[in-house]
Formats: sequence, structure tokens, C-alpha cells
Amino acid sequence: MKLIELLDGAEVLSSSGDASVTGIEYDSRRVHPGDLFVAIRGETTDGNRYIDAALQAGAVAMVTDSREGVPRPGVAWVVVPHGRRALARISANFYHRPAEKLTFTGVTGTNGKTTTVFLIDSIFTAAERKTVLIGTIEYRIAGRALAAPHTTPEALELQRMFAEAARRDVSEAILEVSSHALAQERIFGIPFAVGVFTNLTRDHFDYHGNFEKYFAAKSVLFAGCGTEPPAHAVINIDDEYGRELARFSKGKSEVLTYGREKADFSVEKLEIGQNGTRFDLLTPEEKLPIWSPLIGRVNVYNILAAAAAAYARGCTGKQIVEGVAALAVVPGHFEKVDMGQPFAVVIDYAHTDEALRNLTVLAREFAARSKGRVITVFGCGGDRDRTKRPLMGEAAGRGSDFVVLTSDNPRSEDPLAIINDALPGLQRTRTRYALEPDRRKAIALAIKEAGTGDIVLLAGKGHEKQQITRQSAAPFDDVAVAREALQQAGYGPSSSAAAREARR
Repeated sequence: MKLIELLDGAEVLSSSGDASVTGIEYDSRRVHPGDLFVAIRGETTDGNRYIDAALQAGAVAMVTDSREGVPRPGVAWVVVPHGRRALARISANFYHRPAEKLTFTGVTGTNGKTTTVFLIDSIFTAAERKTVLIGTIEYRIAGRALAAPHTTPEALELQRMFAEAARRDVSEAILEVSSHALAQERIFGIPFAVGVFTNLTRDHFDYHGNFEKYFAAKSVLFAGCGTEPPAHAVINIDDEYGRELARFSKGKSEVLTYGREKADFSVEKLEIGQNGTRFDLLTPEEKLPIWSPLIGRVNVYNILAAAAAAYARGCTGKQIVEGVAALAVVPGHFEKVDMGQPFAVVIDYAHTDEALRNLTVLAREFAARSKGRVITVFGCGGDRDRTKRPLMGEAAGRGSDFVVLTSDNPRSEDPLAIINDALPGLQRTRTRYALEPDRRKAIALAIKEAGTGDIVLLAGKGHEKQQITRQSAAPFDDVAVAREALQQAGYGPSSSAAAREARR
């Protein structure tokens, strides 16, 4: 494709030359002969530093967001004001604008995005619609799962997946839209039909700085990012930021609110059991009898959000009921590990103070029925907002009877330094605790501590399959590690009766 064709609709400050382009890359290490290289100034590095490397790899054209670069002889050269916006337009043009063949639903917020996206996908499946799903756990195109290195990938990867989805006759695209993606305009030019807002609690302050900037990033989905605002805005009005967003969206989109009471989508006769959640869902048109294998009040909100989004996309009440009931589990989200032990072990992605608070409240409800205790293993991520660490420690301590404070992707930081940041909040609660920086040993310690009727929470990593340290990204799966620890404690199919008796 000619460079001039790829630039259709892009903002251009200056250009010289033209070229036939066979591919697009923004990472010089992936450039092949015939490619166009888009040099973008990022948060941690500047792609303009790698222009020569891209040219040596065979790039035939350059798009740069630096006005200081010197065009190279014989190379088509384009200067743009916004690198990521240009990448979005160019990628869409290269893949023949696949977004025009899909209808988009975007979900943003601090907590609940992943489960809400999975629920929407399940409802669309019940409605016999083909989907592409993009989120934290995985990317899925018409049922084909792909690894998800980022919650919301860069525009080039998005457009590539949209193109494959269009070839597979997909009609619905459901995106988990992160605040980073919104602030960095990775979704620039994607026309969302439905925008969903779940809630806003403290997270990513290492990047955004404060609540106001964090909320401003989330609001981009509802203002439109290079497009008109969504036709429908689905908003949680039990959240104070949701109420503000509903006021912002009024007159721009059709606002559909959800909440426990006094909303377009609300709840009656809520019953939460060990095997699922049951309630009547009130919609603008009818009352729907909801049953879901997902448990907890947090998932009630996720179901409300998904139902409202599906309603906005024309799904019937019957399809909503069937789709909600069909989703049995979301990997890493209150995922149980059962090896025949007399206590519960649960894996959950909770990695903010609010998510930990919600998780321990739910665990307390179940433990109280068997007069058991809540035992929580958690850590705080390295190279992330340090100010939330004591808040996480306090949330874990107030909701638990025993806490094991450990590591959770320390990245470039010292694990002990991270633990020391979280410790003051935990100590304020006067809850009994242990410190164990080795997460594998921490999980084994919690399981050894557990007795009949207790619930062990392994929080923070959820679906993740690796532990990231300054040395490496080593394989680590909380589910697999919990199974190993349970087996070593005498549980599981290969355990002998003598081993179980010894543990008693």
C-alpha cells in the first residue's frame, strides 16, 4: 500500500516522498524490509532514538512525532503532531478500516472490568453473535484465545485483531479499556457504541498522579477519542464518580444507569449463596429472574453493568438471563482450588485496597457460616503507586484473622522494601500476621495455618502466570502453587489417608 494512502485522515505537519509499504511497526526490533516505522515518544523511551535501527532493518518510510529529526536521503519522511494518533489512523487504513465492520462496547473503571467484559461476551454468545474480546486475561477472536500482554494493546495490534475478527464475520467487539490506554490514546478513532463505567477507586497514581487525572483519563471513553461520544453510556450511579460521569454524559449519549436501587437497572430480592447469586433484575421494560454461578455483591454490580450494556445492544431479556447463567467462572476472579481439603482456597486478582476490602468482606460472609477464619496472602506490586501500599495492608488486616504479607511482582524494587511500605497499615489493625517475601512459601504457610471451615485468600496475581522480579520473569501460577501446597499438606487424589491423618 502506498504511504500516501496510509496517511488518509491522519494529522500531518510535513511530508516528503512516497513509498510502497508492506507492513507497519513501532518497535524497531520487529521491523522487516519494506515496513513503515512509526517513531513514538513514550513514557519510558522515545521511539525516535531507534530510527536508524529501523532503517538498517529495512524500513522504507518513517513517521515521526519529533520535529527535530533530520530526514534521511531516499526515505519517505512524515512529521506528525501526535505519534499514537498517527499510528491509529495508519493502522486502520493498512487493515482497510475493520472497525467500520464491528460494533464496539468498551468497559472502563477500577474494579470489575474483566468480569463485566466476560459477562457481556457470554450474553452476546447466548444471542448467537460472534465476538472479539480484548481484556486483561486474554484476547479472544470468535472463540480463539490469544495471550494478552496488555489489557488494551497499542492501536496496531488492535487493528490487526479487528481485521481478523472482520474476516471471521464477527459483529461485536468488547474491550476492557484501561486508563493508560485512554490517556495514551491507544483507542483513538474507535467508534464505541456503548461505554460502561464500573467505579473509581485508588489505583495507578504512579502514572496519573491523583484522582482528578485518573478520572479524566476514564472520562475519555465517554467524550470520544477521535470520534463522537458513545451512543449509550452505561454508568454505575452508586459510585460518586459515576454520578459525575452521568451528568457529564447527559445530552451527549443515552445514559443508562445501574445500581442497587433507584437506577434504570437495579436489584430486588437478592440472595447470595455458596454456589451462586440470585436476584430479580429490574430493567426499563421488564423484571428478569437472574441466577449466576458468580458470587458476591461485587458481581451483582458486574451483572447489572453487563445486562445494561447488552440491553443497549438490543439483546432480549431471555438472552441476558441465559448469558449470565452460562458464565461459571472468570479465571483468577474468586477462583476456587479444591483438593478435598476441609477449608476453602480462593485465588483472586484483587490488587487495590478497595478490591481487597470487597474480597475479604465476601470471604467473611462465607467463613461466618462455618465459624471459620479468613486468612489472606497478599503483596503489593513494585514500580507502582507506593501510597496505596499501607492502604492495602490496612484493608487486608481489617478483613482478615491472619495475614501473610508477601511479594507480588516486585519488578525492579526490593521485595522487603515493598513489604515495609505495606506493613504500617497492616499493623494499625492489630491483626495477627506473618512476613514471608517468598510467595511460594507464603502460600504454603497460609495453607498450613488453615483449619476446618476457614477460607484462604491468595490475592493480587489472579490469572497471572509469572512473577516479575529485577532478575527475571519466572513462571508462577497461584493456582498451581496452591495445588502443590495442598498436596504437600496431605490433600488431593494422590494423598494417602495416613498423610491426611498425620495433618490432623
